Amino acid sequence: MPDLKLLECFDNAHPGRDYVIEHVAEEFTSVCPKTGHPDFGTVVLRYCPDATCVELKSLKLYYQSFRNEGIFYENVTNCICDDLTKLMKPRWLVLQTRWQGRGGIRSIITATSGEVPADQRG
Repeated sequence: MPDLKLLECFDNAHPGRDYVIEHVAEEFTSVCPKTGHPDFGTVVLRYCPDATCVELKSLKLYYQSFRNEGIFYENVTNCICDDLTKLMKPRWLVLQTRWQGRGGIRSIITATSGEVPADQRG
């Protein structure tokens, strides 16, 4: 599995304010564990930081570490959600993966952490 140690944080300069950060990674890849074929998707991370924020270069390297990983969509989504929650301890977090179609089916998987406001669930 990808390594949580690839991720880094920096201090939130505004920890007393609720605000939303959204990062969209449009070139996410992993491997289907059944077929061995590559899966292509978009990862949308939306969160309200508390004390720390995720550093983008480290986030990119972490996402890239899934490239050769045989892992189902659902597991990818929950793994990333859990790792980012453990790392940053945000007030809330929504992690959504949007997968390109295969066999006429496209998938969108959403995992949450914390008390996500209704208007932020994706």
